[in-house]
Amino acid sequence: MRIFVLGAGATGSLLAQLLHRQGHTVWCGDRDLQRAHHFLGKNTSIAITDVNARNLRGIVRAARGCQLLINASASVFNQIVMRAALRLGVHYLDLSSHLTQNPFKAEQLAFARKFEEKNRLALINTGAAPGLTNLLVKRAAEMHDEVETVQIRLYESTESDDPISQWSPEVTFDEAISNPRIYRNGRFAMARRFAEREKFRFPDPVGAANVVLAAQDEVATLPYFIAMKNMDVKIGGNEFDRLRRWYKQGKLSKSRGIVRQRFPQTLSPRKIASLIRQGVLQNARFAAVVLATGSKRRSGTEERRLIRTECLFPTLYQIRQQGLYTTPVAYATAHVAALFVKSFPRGLAGVFPPEALPVETRRAIVAGIRTHSVRIKHKTTVLKPDADDFELA
Repeated sequence: MRIFVLGAGATGSLLAQLLHRQGHTVWCGDRDLQRAHHFLGKNTSIAITDVNARNLRGIVRAARGCQLLINASASVFNQIVMRAALRLGVHYLDLSSHLTQNPFKAEQLAFARKFEEKNRLALINTGAAPGLTNLLVKRAAEMHDEVETVQIRLYESTESDDPISQWSPEVTFDEAISNPRIYRNGRFAMARRFAEREKFRFPDPVGAANVVLAAQDEVATLPYFIAMKNMDVKIGGNEFDRLRRWYKQGKLSKSRGIVRQRFPQTLSPRKIASLIRQGVLQNARFAAVVLATGSKRRSGTEERRLIRTECLFPTLYQIRQQGLYTTPVAYATAHVAALFVKSFPRGLAGVFPPEALPVETRRAIVAGIRTHSVRIKHKTTVLKPDADDFELA
């Protein structure tokens, strides 16, 4: 397949390389060619063209001849890139939503009819979180007759002498200033930033960590495709703790200048290697846990249970052993997105989040991610009638 990747940053550059290894013809576009070359490496055979994600005509010119257009740049450009894909008559894929027009529904879903009319497929939110987390929620839901509560818990930490973020400044900024979306008693609502703090146990070696509500994209698609009563997403780890501390100190505002002033820039592979050699950057971790509480009818009786799925992604140290210099978040996002491309369901038309894909496709992606040093563990616990789900979690 001929694939154009818009955005050659930490995730986009690695995704392009993974797709090239799969045998696809890949080229990239970015507004900062020097930065893109730093991420792709000076010896890369992947072509890079100058294009601004805000320029619809520029994207169309740069991507002409492709069969799949991938937006690996900021999600704020999703709608522009989707229009470019429709104008070119090609398939589309992205990694996350921006949720500016409707905070409770992914903006990409509004393009469903247009992609159906073109007989083309748009896969949205195909990263690790959202993306893999959506697939795991859907798997758990299929093991229940009724789903009551879905909880997603994420952990991001960096062991470093200096503040280093695993996300781009734009993503970190949006995370910091956005109110979390929750789904309670069948209704969407906005919650306070960094609210509902709780202690949660992640898989070892992470262990127990404080988590708080976060503005994640899973809440903007899953309740539309899976019947449930409640859903929320919480994040913990030192990176999110830093954002929470800045918020309490009143240092976060909606001024865009804060991105440059306070948020660390995305590190290139060369910079990561340099910081590791200097001893400034020791390690980094990324983990995700999906909890689904519901009921299952067995032999005429209804059994209430909790399905817990743990995902432990390779640490920075383990990624280095593979000969790569990238963060666990970029590694996870790029590898999962590459698997969505590898299992691309050609017979579908429209806009599909991960949970809406055919079961064979979903299973292939989850099975594939295990081959990239990602540990996935499932556990089912039968709950007593008066059990406290949070304690069992």
